[in-house]
Amino acid sequence: MKRRYIQFMVALLIFSGFTAEAQIKKIEPPFWWSGMQKSEVQLMVYGDDISSLEPEIDGLEIKEVKKTENPNYLFITIETKGVSAKNYTINFKKDGKVVSKQAYEIKSRKENSANRKGFDSSDMIYLLMPDRFANGNPKNDSNSALKEKANRELQGGRHGGDIQGIIDHLDYIEDLGATAIWSTPLGEDDDEVYSYHTYAQSDVYKIDARYGTNEDYKRLASEMHKKDMKLIMDYVVNHWGAEHWMVKDLPTYDWINQFPGYAQTNYRMSTQMDPNASEIDFKMCMDGWFVKSMPDLNQNNPLVLNYLIQNAIWWIEYADLDGFRVDTYSYNDKEGVATWTKAIMDEYPNFNIVGEIWMHDQAQIAYWQKDSKVGAIQNYNSHLPSVMDFTLHDAVTAVFNEENPSWDKGTIQLYDNFVNDFLYPDIDNILVFAENHDTGRINEIYNNIEDYKLVMTLMATVRGIPQLYYGSEIGMKGDKGKGDGDIRRDFPGGWEGDTNNAFSKETRTDTQNAYFNFTSKLFNWRKNKTVIHSGKTTQYIPQDEVYVYFRSDENDTVMVVINNSKDVRTLDLSRFKENLKDVTTGKDIISEKSLSLENTLEIAGKSSYIIEVK
Repeated sequence: MKRRYIQFMVALLIFSGFTAEAQIKKIEPPFWWSGMQKSEVQLMVYGDDISSLEPEIDGLEIKEVKKTENPNYLFITIETKGVSAKNYTINFKKDGKVVSKQAYEIKSRKENSANRKGFDSSDMIYLLMPDRFANGNPKNDSNSALKEKANRELQGGRHGGDIQGIIDHLDYIEDLGATAIWSTPLGEDDDEVYSYHTYAQSDVYKIDARYGTNEDYKRLASEMHKKDMKLIMDYVVNHWGAEHWMVKDLPTYDWINQFPGYAQTNYRMSTQMDPNASEIDFKMCMDGWFVKSMPDLNQNNPLVLNYLIQNAIWWIEYADLDGFRVDTYSYNDKEGVATWTKAIMDEYPNFNIVGEIWMHDQAQIAYWQKDSKVGAIQNYNSHLPSVMDFTLHDAVTAVFNEENPSWDKGTIQLYDNFVNDFLYPDIDNILVFAENHDTGRINEIYNNIEDYKLVMTLMATVRGIPQLYYGSEIGMKGDKGKGDGDIRRDFPGGWEGDTNNAFSKETRTDTQNAYFNFTSKLFNWRKNKTVIHSGKTTQYIPQDEVYVYFRSDENDTVMVVINNSKDVRTLDLSRFKENLKDVTTGKDIISEKSLSLENTLEIAGKSSYIIEVK
């Protein structure tokens, strides 16, 4: 009888332990590293009624245990400074007795990880949408655990592109002259429809299974680094998706901004620096939801902010990333996102982060760049190294279609954009682009290769970091008026059975090769031209729709001539003596012809020169 009783009690204890352990559904971050500047790590432990348990960890100091109004969460702050890289055991106790054990790993940090070099003005960034680029693994097009299934016939559906598809075509991207890839988000997005863009993530520690696995993403970075290419993650600080597992069981009511429930942003980002803005307008811009399916995260909540900081650092360290592009940067809580940005840059001083500041005034964009004197007027510093040059984008999408150039229309719009470069604290560290996944396609706007060449000549030679949108280099079009899906078309050749394969010279059309060859020549030339990466810009007021500017440093001078007129123009070169000095010849890198620079220079209509001055 006594023996049976003992056996029963042992079985009951084992069962109780399993039951308690089953309560623990998630621990995030799932692991950390030794030797991090951010050595204090706040573990988010999730499970049914987990707050009724008390944690202790052999070998790790617990600095704080925080409970919230939701009993399914525990936030455990641990200190990892000076600890060994190994597995530790978290003991969860109830009434002084251990009822559950959970392993937690501290990993060895990659050597010199803190000093990783981010993208900069020597790079050309290739922006792609993974679902629309190439389907490298058709087996993962749909997933039983995720709602939306593949449907390539639906413009806004999942088409099946994935991480393997990117890896399969790295040679193509490299041949194009790109040195970095910015992929739109790859995190899990479990929305029922339109989940392919992945800006409404449902788990920020997991790659969407329809793109691959976390290991696949890590492998992408590794394969790119073998080619000296850089991987930039599209990170979203402002919001998650409504299907995010934490949104469905909020740790705190104010984890997201509530009014109560949903209220949409007013999209007026100017309220963030407007000294005359009403409190309600200021609040609604920052705290309102971007759309109803994307709950707005409350970075005023220290738990939220710390969670986001740790998640960002975790991905950099885990996947060996080289940069972030941050979506909807200026919709975030201003102080919260500045703290988030500074924490990352403190951990990785040579990293780079570019923020989406979709505004149409240079002073308002410059306000958000690190150490901005415009921001300093209001004692604000975002600590954000790089911003996106949306005003240049605005000009580029209008200039080359201008039928009636005037005092303020035509190439003068390009000139006027660069007049305001003095507003930016770091003019070389801004992203320049003609289009992206949210804008009109440049080849739809202009519809001819001549204007495309003018646009790319500009993108490849002005100050900043050029970004190219996938498919433009083969003449891909798309009408935003028909929906976002039309500007996010499948890359031809990315799917088995495609009738046209634009990844290969032999199978591209003549038109596709004409676009590709020009783009490739331009950006491969740019790779090693320090004068373009960091040289001084001198621009001349456009005359007769001919815009001339120079990039120069102590070793090189490059003269760029863009003739936006349909007519042949003849330039009097004496006007450019300041930069040409006594030089009499130059070589145009586009035609590879030598040009006389003695007296005059003739240029055909709708054409450009990039002249290496000898």
